[in-house]
Amino acid sequence: MVEAIPIKTKLLMPGDDIVDIAAEYVGDVREDDIVCVAETPLAITQKRFYFLSDLNPSWLARTLCRFFGQRGSLSTAYGMQAATNEVGAVRIVLAFIVGVGGRLVGRRGDFHRIAGKRVSYIDDITGTMPPYDKAIVLCPTNTESITRAIKERLNCEAAVVDANDLGKVNILAATERVDLDNVIKALESNPAGNGDEQTPIVVIRNLDNRQGD
Repeated sequence: MVEAIPIKTKLLMPGDDIVDIAAEYVGDVREDDIVCVAETPLAITQKRFYFLSDLNPSWLARTLCRFFGQRGSLSTAYGMQAATNEVGAVRIVLAFIVGVGGRLVGRRGDFHRIAGKRVSYIDDITGTMPPYDKAIVLCPTNTESITRAIKERLNCEAAVVDANDLGKVNILAATERVDLDNVIKALESNPAGNGDEQTPIVVIRNLDNRQGD
């Protein structure tokens, strides 16, 4: 049995060091605890976001966004422009063409397979804490090295995760001893939330390994 413990922090800002934040707010941990950092706040600390005023959607972005579902991050011209800025117009067009071809033969997912993870993890208008509630947040970088740094600093396991209120959990990076299936199960209820909870870190603890506490 595992427990998922949301950790409330200050509002994370560009330039904050997520390893320092974890060390300051998480407190005592066990070696088998898993410190899970949410990908959107992590990206914000890395200055990986756009305010809408930073973007000037092109004709291409305004056209292609119309072919994506209304709930998707690429369904607005701003989200599509952010994706184009990330990987280039040529790759976006190629991904779109391959994606359309895949749909014609009953296959899904080709667009994101070609466009890549940097596009898949774009969050269009996150709706979280001001001033980022009107920002498009990109995929964070250096996630593997960040999990290793957290492990070295706190002497526990670590992961960078993307979870939402629909029960979908993606793991962007994790240290070697992390059981990925257990992380997914523990975060399916999205204990960190997607609103203004200000809990960018969740500690997953194995209650079966309690040491007399």
